[in-house]
Amino acid sequence: MTIIDVGHSISEVAASTGLTAHTLRYYEREGLMLHPVDRASSTHRSYTDADLGWVQFLTKLRKTGLPIAGMRRYAELVRRGDESYSERLELLRAHREAVVAQMAEMSSSLAAIDYKIDLYTKEVQQ
Repeated sequence: MTIIDVGHSISEVAASTGLTAHTLRYYEREGLMLHPVDRASSTHRSYTDADLGWVQFLTKLRKTGLPIAGMRRYAELVRRGDESYSERLELLRAHREAVVAQMAEMSSSLAAIDYKIDLYTKEVQQ
């Protein structure tokens, strides 16, 4: 028995990823999808499970601050196939370093906020 992926509408993908339909169409125009999104006979977009997984990963890259150009570059590398593994690894490692640095900066900023909260809490309780 063959399982057929019937596809997901743009609204279903938007709900699943937290993106808007506008953003999903933008991702297509910017060349971020691995391949063109299928169209149903009604000309509506029909995303596969693989498309959905890809968009979910793109969302994680974007939420961690990777610019659209970096996302486009990563998509181009994935489309090139196995030969691009080392370049993908380099891109992701560099991005990871940037994310770790951002997290350290945020942690430091949070510590400063917590310090002030402690100060004001002590003052209010007196």
